[in-house]
Amino acid sequence: MTRARAGMTPGPPRPGTVPNVEPVEALRRIAFLLERAHEPTYRVRAFRTVAGVVEGMSRDELADRVREGTLTALPGVGKVTALVIEEALRGETPVYLRRLEATEDEPLDEAAAALRAALRGDLHTHSDWSDGGSPIREMAEAARAIGHEYIALTDHSPRLKVASGLSADRLRRQLDVVAELNGELAPFRILTGIEVDILDDGSLDQDPDLLGRLDVVVASVHSKLRMDRVAMTKRMVAAIANPHVNVLGHCTGRIVKGGGRRGAVRPESEFDAELVFDACAAYDVAVEINSRPERLDPPKRLLRIAYEAGCRFSIDSDAHARGQLDWQPNGCERAARCGVPADRVVNTLPADDLLGWTRG
Repeated sequence: MTRARAGMTPGPPRPGTVPNVEPVEALRRIAFLLERAHEPTYRVRAFRTVAGVVEGMSRDELADRVREGTLTALPGVGKVTALVIEEALRGETPVYLRRLEATEDEPLDEAAAALRAALRGDLHTHSDWSDGGSPIREMAEAARAIGHEYIALTDHSPRLKVASGLSADRLRRQLDVVAELNGELAPFRILTGIEVDILDDGSLDQDPDLLGRLDVVVASVHSKLRMDRVAMTKRMVAAIANPHVNVLGHCTGRIVKGGGRRGAVRPESEFDAELVFDACAAYDVAVEINSRPERLDPPKRLLRIAYEAGCRFSIDSDAHARGQLDWQPNGCERAARCGVPADRVVNTLPADDLLGWTRG
């Protein structure tokens, strides 16, 4: 089931952008802008290589390949570069190029600050009911103090015993506590939620009826992170297709610097990113941009794949203590670096619109 895209519309083309750009020109312009932004050489080379491949081909030849679905049979042409060519052939300025041009003159720190200012809340936080260090009230008051209108309380599910995950009975009791606090803290809102474990077969680690009562469900993999790539892909896609899931949490599970329980780094899980993010786009599940400094998940290369797949995002702190709520600028910086606009970030929505989406 696809959720209604509440309040989310594509941004307009950048004023001054020239339409009817030729495919080769578009590909080379993208390569130039990527290079100027200090993006990895392999990304720049990918666009320049394809520009060289199609340079000697006529528009008719390219149009025939579009109709036949054989553009990607050309050397070096992938899903993203094929879309650039198709959009240029239609007389449009390719979306990829528009996105780069829209941010080329805006300093990164300004773009990140603007994105942080647009955030109205945080959809991934923990309290001392699971492995957090602060009571629910203190987390809510700290979130309100930094300008949020709401937070989702997403303590862990029961399988994660090391994190004191919530049984169904404990979660029901927590819902009563949240309802009482919301009466006291209004208009600030604590959204009911959970970070539910994605089990080995892709099912979710909590009672389905109880999940249906929650405002926000973040689904994350916490176990068997080195699972075979094919099995992990099936596991994640099954969870994404579950109608209770709203956000895919820290998708690779990586730890990039000492921050885990043993202070060790952890490699990324292996999965088919295009399949997983295509599923997120199809089922309208937001991809989390996790702001914890030891996670910074997903890595930028996967964040770009998710963007190109049409995904929405949730920039979250994954806070386990009050002071960690202010980690969201980490995620905003990475989102801005990858050209993610505010209108693709679900927690820029007012609470009622957000709930219209999660319950859609």
